[in-house]
Amino acid sequence: MDNEITLPIWQVDAFSSKIFGGNPAAVVALSGTWLPDSLMQAIAAENNLSETAFVRLGEYPVPLRWFTPRCEVPLCGHATLATIAVMHQVLGHVETGSTTEIASASGILRVRANRKNYVLDFPSRPTVPTGTPKAQLECVLDCEISEVWESVDRYVCVFGSEAEVRDVNVNVSQASTLPLPGLIATAIGSDCDFVSRYFAPAKGVLEDPVTGTSHCTLAPFWGRRFGKTQLRARQLSDRGGEIHCSLVDDRVRLTGECRIYLQGSITVPVLG
Repeated sequence: MDNEITLPIWQVDAFSSKIFGGNPAAVVALSGTWLPDSLMQAIAAENNLSETAFVRLGEYPVPLRWFTPRCEVPLCGHATLATIAVMHQVLGHVETGSTTEIASASGILRVRANRKNYVLDFPSRPTVPTGTPKAQLECVLDCEISEVWESVDRYVCVFGSEAEVRDVNVNVSQASTLPLPGLIATAIGSDCDFVSRYFAPAKGVLEDPVTGTSHCTLAPFWGRRFGKTQLRARQLSDRGGEIHCSLVDDRVRLTGECRIYLQGSITVPVLG
């Protein structure tokens, strides 16, 4: 129909070596200009994944935007990984061993496509003291917290053990009213350097399975404490995911694998 458009779409399990693991992201490929923001938001809401990436093919650096079911976000790790995996494994736009530059709301990002994995080169997001009372966040998480920090758009709540992070039970309604929309729970890992979980109900993401942007904060945070620049991390969601983190000056490099789960097309109305 004249008032509809058909677009290619893929769903990719990012930060995972197997299907049904890691964090699923949708990737929608565009030719030419962006779709109207309202239409991209509607597609993301319909997909109902943590993020849907929209990529404009045939341009360089590669223009990329990300939407949760509720809003656009300025930076997303797993959906960037998913986008490059589609361009590498399906479309043939990215060669093995090459580094692709991405134009985003957070500046130029870089992704290296290796034979088995991908390396994100993202800006570091350091922590600062928070003005939100620890007691308020303890009410949201229904447990005691050792330390509280913040970074850009999320709180960093430090716990005494991996088991405590696993047992966190977020009060969604209270979390949605916090000054910052995201909340990280983290601790030293039992068989890795650190573990985490991430919640962002204000963005329409109750719990994110594996969160690249959180590791742009957690890698430098734990790296300083351990005196290390190479760290192994695990996100303790039901799907789970593992990330190798490398600190280089004010950048964080995150390494993960991808598996393409679905490919097809969507037909949507052209919204103004």
